[in-house]
Amino acid sequence: MIPRLACCASLLALGGLATAAAPSVSFHKDIEPILQDRCQQCHRPGEVGPMALMTYEQARPWAKAIKSAVIQRKMPPWPINPHFGKFSNGRSLTAEQIDLLAAWVDSGAPEGNPADAPRPRTWVEGWNIPQPDAILEMPTAFDMPASGRVEYQYIVIPTGFTEDKWIQMAEVRPSDRSITHHAQIFIREPGSKWLAGQKPGVPLGVANGSGMGSEILTIYTPGMVPDVYKPGTAKLIPAGSDLVFQMHYTATGKPGHDRTRLGLVFAKEPPKERVFTMYGVNLRIAIPPGDPSYKAEAIIPITHEMTMLTLFPHMHLRGKAFQYDLIYPNGETETLLKVDNWSLNWQLSYKLAQPIELKPGMKVKATAWWDNSPNNPANPDPTKKVTWGEQSWEEMLVGFFDAAVDPAAVPHATVAVNDVAGR
Repeated sequence: MIPRLACCASLLALGGLATAAAPSVSFHKDIEPILQDRCQQCHRPGEVGPMALMTYEQARPWAKAIKSAVIQRKMPPWPINPHFGKFSNGRSLTAEQIDLLAAWVDSGAPEGNPADAPRPRTWVEGWNIPQPDAILEMPTAFDMPASGRVEYQYIVIPTGFTEDKWIQMAEVRPSDRSITHHAQIFIREPGSKWLAGQKPGVPLGVANGSGMGSEILTIYTPGMVPDVYKPGTAKLIPAGSDLVFQMHYTATGKPGHDRTRLGLVFAKEPPKERVFTMYGVNLRIAIPPGDPSYKAEAIIPITHEMTMLTLFPHMHLRGKAFQYDLIYPNGETETLLKVDNWSLNWQLSYKLAQPIELKPGMKVKATAWWDNSPNNPANPDPTKKVTWGEQSWEEMLVGFFDAAVDPAAVPHATVAVNDVAGR
């Protein structure tokens, strides 16, 4: 029989060996690959992230903040309900990745051996897409005052394209994101009467303007990643078209200057499917003062065979939640997406992992909820009734989605305007 003290000593020794053999977590071996894959797209110089996370020296001061953000699942931003829909561009970290980040911080955020570092991820300077085939930009910066209401600015930008161009990738880059609420790029085809006579490059302030049926090429909102279409699908800019930059600027308390540019990557061959941006809106929203959960809907009828690719909800500061449902001709309903925690600062497009075939007779329903109560920290004024409007302190309900169709089968309408009040 082994003496009790000897047994305890043996167990302690074995425990010490086990502790010594336990793998340690280090930046270069364990953390840097996660940052490359999930964080550096935003957290690098010139991008939307408030700090760069490209090196150990950059990440180490933020270690505790990183742990807090990932444990609370605030970062990377992906505010959807995981029980509805599967998406190919998900940003969420796995439980294992969160555990690694927490363990790294708890162990003192060690650097480890630089030889364990993965090969640095390469980026095209100034872009999140490959080097653009064409870059179009505002010829001069727009000067934003420190305060006050500024109407949407419309800037006509000639493309100079003498032949049709199929667009595989598109990226909008404001030079001053702090004042840029959104940018929407329209395709003004030859012969369009919209903004007829407007001098190219000169901003025109318009309240309650519209694209007069012009197709949407791409949209920028905070947090949005570039449009990248799979091979065989693309958007079309017809020869001789102009682009119209619709710019929504919001005062921040200090002057700003923005000169937005657009990068385009052309498809290498004519695609088999043409992509359109469809959307439904509800202009009759009327949110009572103090209402914590006002609800309204927009219905988009499907009139052509098409394949749904992405979902992109849009609201403003009082937005609370957003949901897309597919309504079948027999009345059955399938929930495609639910955003549980809406934020104006992270307006994301959700790419379906499996595109959905849409048939005539189906409907897409976009449902929005708003919080106009004092409990909403983003609420500008809970004592005000809020209606549809273009400014961020007003509200919108827009249910965008991208769909692919046969290039010869162009939908008659890409927008559905609903005249049903909310509740």
